[in-house]
Amino acid sequence: MTWRIGLLVLLFSVATLGVGLWIDYQRFLETPVGVPSSEPYLEIPRGTSLRALSDRMAREGILDQPYYFIALAYLEGAQRRIKAGEYALRPSVTPRELLDAMTAGKGVQFAITLIEGRTFRQALAVIDAHEQFGGDALSLLSDAELMAKLGRPGEHPEGRFFPDTYHFPRKAKGLDVLERALERMDQVLAEEWSDREPGLPFDTPYEALILASIIEKETAVQQERPAIGGVFVRRLERGMKLQTDPTVIYGMGERYDGNIRRADLREPTPYNTYVIQGLPPTPIALPGRAAIHAALHPAEGEALYFVARGDGSHVFSSTLAEHQQAVRRYILNKGG
Repeated sequence: MTWRIGLLVLLFSVATLGVGLWIDYQRFLETPVGVPSSEPYLEIPRGTSLRALSDRMAREGILDQPYYFIALAYLEGAQRRIKAGEYALRPSVTPRELLDAMTAGKGVQFAITLIEGRTFRQALAVIDAHEQFGGDALSLLSDAELMAKLGRPGEHPEGRFFPDTYHFPRKAKGLDVLERALERMDQVLAEEWSDREPGLPFDTPYEALILASIIEKETAVQQERPAIGGVFVRRLERGMKLQTDPTVIYGMGERYDGNIRRADLREPTPYNTYVIQGLPPTPIALPGRAAIHAALHPAEGEALYFVARGDGSHVFSSTLAEHQQAVRRYILNKGG
Protein backbone atom coordinates (compact mmCIF):
# COMPACT_ATOMS: atom_id res chain seq x y z
CA MET A 1 0.00 0.00 0.00
CA THR A 2 2.85 2.35 0.82
CA TRP A 3 4.34 2.04 -2.66
CA ARG A 4 1.00 2.93 -4.19
CA ILE A 5 0.81 6.08 -2.15
CA GLY A 6 4.38 6.90 -3.18
CA LEU A 7 3.51 6.36 -6.85
CA LEU A 8 0.46 8.59 -6.56
CA VAL A 9 2.56 11.30 -4.91
CA LEU A 10 5.16 11.00 -7.70
CA LEU A 11 2.52 11.15 -10.42
CA PHE A 12 0.88 14.15 -8.74
CA SER A 13 4.25 15.89 -8.45
CA VAL A 14 5.06 15.25 -12.11
CA ALA A 15 1.62 16.47 -13.15
CA THR A 16 1.95 19.56 -10.98
CA LEU A 17 5.40 20.25 -12.46
CA GLY A 18 4.03 19.78 -15.96
CA VAL A 19 1.14 22.13 -15.32
CA GLY A 20 3.56 24.64 -13.82
CA LEU A 21 5.85 24.42 -16.83
CA TRP A 22 2.90 24.80 -19.19
CA ILE A 23 1.66 27.87 -17.33
CA ASP A 24 5.17 29.32 -17.33
CA TYR A 25 5.50 28.59 -21.05
CA GLN A 26 2.21 30.37 -21.76
CA ARG A 27 3.42 33.34 -19.72
CA PHE A 28 6.58 33.38 -21.84
CA LEU A 29 4.54 33.44 -25.05
CA GLU A 30 2.43 36.38 -23.89
CA THR A 31 5.22 38.48 -22.38
CA PRO A 32 6.85 40.99 -24.77
CA VAL A 33 10.53 40.45 -25.44
CA GLY A 34 13.15 42.63 -23.80
CA VAL A 35 14.46 45.60 -25.76
CA PRO A 36 18.10 46.55 -25.15
CA SER A 37 18.20 50.34 -24.76
CA SER A 38 21.50 50.65 -26.62
CA GLU A 39 20.45 48.78 -29.77
CA PRO A 40 16.75 47.98 -30.35
CA TYR A 41 17.61 45.69 -33.25
CA LEU A 42 18.59 42.04 -33.55
CA GLU A 43 20.89 41.05 -36.40
CA ILE A 44 20.93 37.39 -37.40
CA PRO A 45 23.95 36.46 -39.53
CA ARG A 46 23.54 33.85 -42.21
CA GLY A 47 24.07 30.31 -40.89
CA THR A 48 23.13 31.07 -37.24
CA SER A 49 21.66 28.02 -35.50
CA LEU A 50 18.46 28.15 -33.44
CA ARG A 51 20.36 27.22 -30.27
CA ALA A 52 23.03 29.88 -30.80
CA LEU A 53 20.35 32.48 -31.56
CA SER A 54 18.33 31.61 -28.43
CA ASP A 55 21.40 31.68 -26.18
CA ARG A 56 22.46 35.03 -27.60
CA MET A 57 19.00 36.55 -27.10
CA ALA A 58 19.11 35.37 -23.48
CA ARG A 59 22.55 36.95 -22.92
CA GLU A 60 21.37 40.24 -24.41
CA GLY A 61 18.24 40.33 -22.24
CA ILE A 62 15.81 39.81 -25.09
CA LEU A 63 14.54 36.46 -23.73
CA ASP A 64 14.39 35.18 -20.17
CA GLN A 65 13.85 31.55 -21.20
CA PRO A 66 15.85 30.53 -24.29
CA TYR A 67 14.67 26.92 -24.05
CA TYR A 68 11.07 28.04 -24.33
CA PHE A 69 11.95 29.86 -27.56
CA ILE A 70 13.56 26.69 -28.91
CA ALA A 71 10.43 24.72 -27.93
CA LEU A 72 8.23 27.34 -29.64
CA ALA A 73 10.26 27.09 -32.85
CA TYR A 74 9.93 23.28 -32.91
CA LEU A 75 6.23 23.38 -32.10
CA GLU A 76 5.72 25.87 -34.96
CA GLY A 77 7.90 23.83 -37.32
CA ALA A 78 10.14 26.90 -37.70
CA GLN A 79 13.44 25.52 -36.38
CA ARG A 80 15.02 25.53 -39.86
CA ARG A 81 13.10 28.44 -41.39
CA ILE A 82 14.61 31.42 -39.54
CA LYS A 83 16.04 33.85 -42.09
CA ALA A 84 19.13 35.99 -41.77
CA GLY A 85 18.48 39.70 -41.45
CA GLU A 86 18.01 42.55 -39.02
CA TYR A 87 14.85 42.65 -36.94
CA ALA A 88 13.34 45.51 -34.94
CA LEU A 89 12.71 44.87 -31.24
CA ARG A 90 9.62 46.80 -30.17
CA PRO A 91 8.39 46.76 -26.58
CA SER A 92 5.07 45.19 -27.60
CA VAL A 93 6.49 42.27 -29.63
CA THR A 94 5.93 38.83 -28.16
CA PRO A 95 8.28 35.86 -28.76
CA ARG A 96 5.80 34.30 -31.20
CA GLU A 97 5.50 37.55 -33.18
CA LEU A 98 9.29 37.86 -33.29
CA LEU A 99 9.61 34.27 -34.49
CA ASP A 100 6.95 34.89 -37.17
CA ALA A 101 8.92 37.90 -38.41
CA MET A 102 12.12 35.85 -38.50
CA THR A 103 10.59 33.01 -40.49
CA ALA A 104 8.92 35.45 -42.91
CA GLY A 105 12.13 37.40 -43.34
CA LYS A 106 10.37 40.63 -42.31
CA GLY A 107 13.48 42.38 -41.16
CA VAL A 108 14.15 46.08 -40.96
CA GLN A 109 14.06 47.49 -44.48
CA PHE A 110 14.31 51.04 -45.73
CA ALA A 111 13.36 52.12 -49.24
CA ILE A 112 14.73 54.66 -51.69
CA THR A 113 13.45 55.48 -55.17
CA LEU A 114 15.59 56.58 -58.09
CA ILE A 115 13.28 58.27 -60.61
CA GLU A 116 13.34 57.87 -64.39
CA GLY A 117 14.62 60.90 -66.23
CA ARG A 118 16.69 62.28 -63.37
CA THR A 119 20.40 62.77 -63.92
CA PHE A 120 23.05 60.81 -62.08
CA ARG A 121 23.87 63.81 -59.90
CA GLN A 122 20.21 64.28 -59.03
CA ALA A 123 20.06 60.61 -58.03
CA LEU A 124 23.09 61.14 -55.78
CA ALA A 125 21.33 64.07 -54.11
CA VAL A 126 18.33 61.80 -53.38
CA ILE A 127 20.61 59.21 -51.79
CA ASP A 128 22.48 61.80 -49.72
CA ALA A 129 19.17 63.28 -48.54
CA HIS A 130 17.93 59.92 -47.22
CA GLU A 131 17.96 59.65 -43.43
CA GLN A 132 20.14 56.53 -43.57
CA PHE A 133 22.80 57.95 -45.87
CA GLY A 134 23.17 61.54 -44.75
CA GLY A 135 26.74 60.99 -43.59
CA ASP A 136 27.92 59.29 -46.78
CA ALA A 137 28.08 62.54 -48.81
CA LEU A 138 28.43 60.76 -52.15
CA SER A 139 27.79 64.05 -53.94
CA LEU A 140 31.16 65.30 -52.74
CA LEU A 141 32.97 62.59 -54.71
CA SER A 142 33.85 63.05 -58.36
CA ASP A 143 32.30 60.86 -61.04
CA ALA A 144 35.66 59.14 -61.51
CA GLU A 145 36.02 58.44 -57.77
CA LEU A 146 32.52 56.96 -57.53
CA MET A 147 32.92 54.71 -60.56
CA ALA A 148 36.29 53.51 -59.26
CA LYS A 149 34.68 52.61 -55.92
CA LEU A 150 32.04 50.64 -57.85
CA GLY A 151 34.70 48.71 -59.73
CA ARG A 152 34.03 50.44 -63.06
CA PRO A 153 36.96 52.87 -63.43
CA GLY A 154 36.98 54.96 -66.57
CA GLU A 155 33.24 54.66 -67.20
CA HIS A 156 30.95 57.68 -67.29
CA PRO A 157 28.22 57.27 -64.64
CA GLU A 158 25.35 58.99 -66.42
CA GLY A 159 22.54 56.61 -67.33
CA ARG A 160 24.31 53.57 -65.85
CA PHE A 161 21.96 53.19 -62.85
CA PHE A 162 18.51 51.69 -63.19
CA PRO A 163 15.71 53.87 -61.81
CA ASP A 164 13.62 51.82 -59.40
CA THR A 165 12.66 51.47 -55.73
CA TYR A 166 15.37 49.69 -53.74
CA HIS A 167 15.00 48.18 -50.27
CA PHE A 168 17.99 47.83 -48.02
CA PRO A 169 18.87 47.00 -44.40
CA ARG A 170 19.59 49.61 -41.77
CA LYS A 171 23.37 49.33 -41.97
CA ALA A 172 23.58 49.64 -45.75
CA LYS A 173 25.59 52.44 -47.33
CA GLY A 174 24.65 54.77 -50.15
CA LEU A 175 27.26 53.05 -52.26
CA ASP A 176 25.35 49.78 -51.79
CA VAL A 177 22.29 51.34 -53.44
CA LEU A 178 24.40 52.52 -56.37
CA GLU A 179 25.94 49.09 -56.75
CA ARG A 180 22.54 47.42 -56.91
CA ALA A 181 21.22 50.01 -59.37
CA LEU A 182 24.32 49.55 -61.55
CA GLU A 183 23.94 45.77 -61.60
CA ARG A 184 20.21 46.09 -62.31
CA MET A 185 20.84 48.36 -65.30
CA ASP A 186 23.41 45.89 -66.66
CA GLN A 187 20.79 43.14 -66.38
CA VAL A 188 17.90 45.09 -67.92
CA LEU A 189 20.02 46.46 -70.77
CA ALA A 190 21.39 43.00 -71.60
CA GLU A 191 17.87 41.52 -71.63
CA GLU A 192 16.48 44.25 -73.88
CA TRP A 193 19.52 44.23 -76.19
CA SER A 194 19.25 40.48 -76.77
CA ASP A 195 15.68 40.95 -78.02
CA ARG A 196 16.30 44.09 -80.14
CA GLU A 197 14.87 44.73 -83.57
CA PRO A 198 17.30 43.97 -86.43
CA GLY A 199 18.89 46.69 -88.53
CA LEU A 200 19.09 49.46 -85.93
CA PRO A 201 21.50 52.31 -86.73
CA PHE A 202 23.72 51.70 -83.72
CA ASP A 203 25.97 48.82 -82.79
CA THR A 204 26.29 48.63 -79.00
CA PRO A 205 24.06 48.42 -75.94
CA TYR A 206 25.67 51.63 -74.68
CA GLU A 207 24.48 53.54 -77.76
CA ALA A 208 21.00 52.14 -77.13
CA LEU A 209 21.27 53.42 -73.56
CA ILE A 210 22.17 56.90 -74.85
CA LEU A 211 19.15 56.96 -77.15
CA ALA A 212 16.90 55.59 -74.39
CA SER A 213 17.93 58.43 -72.08
CA ILE A 214 16.92 60.97 -74.75
CA ILE A 215 13.55 59.23 -75.23
CA GLU A 216 13.07 59.26 -71.46
CA LYS A 217 13.62 63.02 -71.31
CA GLU A 218 11.46 63.78 -74.34
CA THR A 219 8.21 62.25 -73.10
CA ALA A 220 6.58 60.96 -69.94
CA VAL A 221 3.74 59.43 -71.98
CA GLN A 222 4.58 55.74 -72.11
CA GLN A 223 2.55 55.07 -75.28
CA GLU A 224 4.56 57.72 -77.16
CA ARG A 225 8.00 56.35 -76.44
CA PRO A 226 8.17 53.93 -79.39
CA ALA A 227 7.03 56.75 -81.69
CA ILE A 228 9.70 59.09 -80.30
CA GLY A 229 12.22 56.29 -80.73
CA GLY A 230 11.06 55.83 -84.32
CA VAL A 231 11.67 59.50 -85.12
CA PHE A 232 15.21 59.41 -83.76
CA VAL A 233 16.06 56.08 -85.41
CA ARG A 234 14.90 57.38 -88.80
CA ARG A 235 16.92 60.56 -88.31
CA LEU A 236 20.02 58.51 -87.53
CA GLU A 237 19.42 56.30 -90.57
CA ARG A 238 19.12 59.33 -92.85
CA GLY A 239 22.09 61.20 -91.43
CA MET A 240 19.90 63.96 -89.98
CA LYS A 241 20.85 65.71 -86.77
CA LEU A 242 18.73 64.64 -83.81
CA GLN A 243 18.00 68.25 -82.79
CA THR A 244 16.63 67.41 -79.36
CA ASP A 245 16.46 70.06 -76.65
CA PRO A 246 17.17 67.78 -73.63
CA THR A 247 20.68 67.10 -74.92
CA VAL A 248 21.30 70.83 -75.29
CA ILE A 249 20.12 71.40 -71.73
CA TYR A 250 22.38 68.62 -70.44
CA GLY A 251 25.35 70.15 -72.23
CA MET A 252 24.62 73.55 -70.69
CA GLY A 253 24.89 72.09 -67.19
CA GLU A 254 24.35 74.55 -64.36
CA ARG A 255 24.09 77.43 -66.85
CA TYR A 256 20.61 76.27 -67.81
CA ASP A 257 18.07 78.64 -66.24
CA GLY A 258 14.90 77.24 -67.76
CA ASN A 259 15.34 78.84 -71.19
CA ILE A 260 17.16 77.77 -74.36
CA ARG A 261 18.30 80.71 -76.48
CA ARG A 262 19.38 80.78 -80.11
CA ALA A 263 22.99 81.12 -78.99
CA ASP A 264 22.61 77.94 -76.94
CA LEU A 265 21.43 76.05 -80.02
CA ARG A 266 24.53 77.17 -81.89
CA GLU A 267 27.02 76.49 -79.08
CA PRO A 268 29.32 73.58 -80.07
CA THR A 269 29.12 71.40 -76.96
CA PRO A 270 29.50 67.58 -77.24
CA TYR A 271 25.81 67.30 -76.31
CA ASN A 272 24.34 69.89 -78.67
CA THR A 273 22.52 67.69 -81.17
CA TYR A 274 21.66 70.77 -83.22
CA VAL A 275 25.40 70.95 -83.98
CA ILE A 276 26.84 67.44 -83.69
CA GLN A 277 26.00 64.52 -85.94
CA GLY A 278 24.53 61.39 -84.38
CA LEU A 279 24.25 60.54 -80.70
CA PRO A 280 25.87 62.53 -77.88
CA PRO A 281 28.85 60.86 -76.15
CA THR A 282 26.95 59.63 -73.07
CA PRO A 283 23.40 59.24 -71.80
CA ILE A 284 21.79 62.38 -70.41
CA ALA A 285 19.63 60.81 -67.69
CA LEU A 286 18.54 57.55 -66.06
CA PRO A 287 16.25 55.74 -68.52
CA GLY A 288 13.68 53.19 -67.39
CA ARG A 289 12.95 49.87 -69.05
CA ALA A 290 10.14 51.30 -71.21
CA ALA A 291 12.48 53.89 -72.74
CA ILE A 292 15.18 51.26 -73.34
CA HIS A 293 12.60 49.01 -74.98
CA ALA A 294 11.44 51.90 -77.17
CA ALA A 295 14.99 52.60 -78.33
CA LEU A 296 15.37 48.97 -79.36
CA HIS A 297 11.82 48.55 -80.70
CA PRO A 298 11.07 51.87 -82.43
CA ALA A 299 7.66 52.32 -83.99
CA GLU A 300 7.44 52.06 -87.75
CA GLY A 301 6.28 55.04 -89.78
CA GLU A 302 7.43 58.10 -91.67
CA ALA A 303 7.49 60.74 -88.92
CA LEU A 304 10.72 62.74 -88.69
CA TYR A 305 9.52 65.53 -86.41
CA PHE A 306 7.44 66.04 -83.28
CA VAL A 307 6.33 68.99 -81.21
CA ALA A 308 4.81 69.18 -77.74
CA ARG A 309 1.12 69.97 -77.53
CA GLY A 310 1.49 71.46 -74.05
CA ASP A 311 -0.37 68.69 -72.26
CA GLY A 312 2.56 66.25 -72.15
CA SER A 313 1.76 64.62 -75.49
CA HIS A 314 3.21 65.35 -78.94
CA VAL A 315 2.16 65.90 -82.55
CA PHE A 316 4.20 63.88 -85.07
CA SER A 317 4.91 65.06 -88.60
CA SER A 318 6.45 63.45 -91.68
CA THR A 319 7.45 66.62 -93.48
CA LEU A 320 9.06 69.87 -92.46
CA ALA A 321 6.03 71.83 -93.69
CA GLU A 322 3.69 69.81 -91.44
CA HIS A 323 6.09 70.25 -88.55
CA GLN A 324 6.28 74.03 -89.01
CA GLN A 325 2.50 74.21 -89.04
CA ALA A 326 2.38 72.23 -85.77
CA VAL A 327 5.00 74.55 -84.27
CA ARG A 328 2.91 77.60 -85.20
CA ARG A 329 -0.15 76.06 -83.65
CA TYR A 330 1.25 74.65 -80.44
CA ILE A 331 4.39 76.69 -79.77
CA LEU A 332 3.88 80.08 -81.40
CA ASN A 333 0.09 80.04 -80.80
CA LYS A 334 -0.67 81.44 -84.26
CA GLY A 335 -3.46 79.01 -84.98
CA GLY A 336 -3.81 76.48 -87.80
